[in-house]
Amino acid sequence: MLRVAIVGCGGIGNTHARQYVSNPAAKLVAVCDILHDRADATAARFATRAYHDVAEMLAAEEIDAVSVCTSGVENGGDHYLPARQCLEASKHVLVEKPLSNDLERAKELVALARDRGLLLGVDLNHRFVPQAERAREWIREGRLGEPMLCNMELWINNPNESSPWYHLRALHSHSVDVMRFFCGDVRSVHAFLGHSSKRTIWSNCVINLEFENGCLGALFGSYEAAPRHGIERLELLGSAGRLVLDNVFERLELYPHNSDEILSYRWSMMNGGPHSFEQTFRNRLARWVAEVSAGGPVSGSGEEGLRALAVVEAAIRSFQERRVVEMAELLP
Repeated sequence: MLRVAIVGCGGIGNTHARQYVSNPAAKLVAVCDILHDRADATAARFATRAYHDVAEMLAAEEIDAVSVCTSGVENGGDHYLPARQCLEASKHVLVEKPLSNDLERAKELVALARDRGLLLGVDLNHRFVPQAERAREWIREGRLGEPMLCNMELWINNPNESSPWYHLRALHSHSVDVMRFFCGDVRSVHAFLGHSSKRTIWSNCVINLEFENGCLGALFGSYEAAPRHGIERLELLGSAGRLVLDNVFERLELYPHNSDEILSYRWSMMNGGPHSFEQTFRNRLARWVAEVSAGGPVSGSGEEGLRALAVVEAAIRSFQERRVVEMAELLP
């Protein structure tokens, strides 16, 4: 049984805790938060031990793997230190996205895990749905032919005005990772950012991507949407067909070019139902537990989280410098 701990006892930390305690292959042995009331409440809720210092927890408990669910500036500013502490203590680590809000620190974490022979993952939970796996099978089977165009949309409402780059860094590791999941590595990036008259941060984006395989992509993102009818949509056009993955997993459709028939699957995303958004966390953490227990490799690895973050950083640089940015500039 995998002995796991959680650092950061906010909403996402409690989501991780729910999934660990419901997984028969895992045991939640400790939680930690510098806010004592948060740690104590989470520990009481899930019948485990509370700590208020990461080093103290690592010294006192037998732990195999740690979920780092802290937040911080741009939702990633507090990830680096606890993740580094856990890796240096020879623990496998799963970090909430983004891996960091600082590209160089993200590179450090990936290098440290590699040098120590440890597994490092990122909670890129939007890819962990059976529908995405089925869509990728269609691609591997050649049912889309040669990938040519990829359109990605991710819209939610977040009024936070804390950083000019908050929208980009806090959200779009998800978007970029889903696009990379289907299209592979990115070669170059060009971005435009904007906002409404009610906002001051760059809360809307259009990011153009050129993939290494020649596929072209466009990401449309916003922190100004009221997504009552869906938050995420991906459309991939190939030389032999087109697929649509709508609202993370509600609808998956295949449109073959040589047929009038449409292959369509539909699910419900109603809260609390068997296909609620909570299921994406259940799938991701179950995969993490299984892969760490097996000694790896890890899906949604630290390296993949780093590459998604680097695309976001390339988009910021592109907007600042008004030019196309080659990914080789950030990840030589």
